[in-house]
Amino acid sequence: MLAELRTRSQITIPKQIVVSLGLSEGDQLDIFEKDGMVCMVPVVTYPKKYVEELKKEVKALKKNIKSGKQKVFNNIDDMIASLEKG
Repeated sequence: MLAELRTRSQITIPKQIVVSLGLSEGDQLDIFEKDGMVCMVPVVTYPKKYVEELKKEVKALKKNIKSGKQKVFNNIDDMIASLEKG
């Protein structure tokens, strides 16, 4: 597929690629050059507040694991079996 570089360095991503990647207006792309190619990779950004809350939850979870308050499983099957027991 060809895309034409337009004024103000703009291009249109072909619809087939947009649909295939599930992109929509407002999505962000990381654009970089590698070995003479222009690469675009979809990225997700999260608000700083959300990331800080997630860090707090992970810290608390690690503390609970270390103290034995948080159950730890060796694999997903063990976890599901534990959940099914109630």
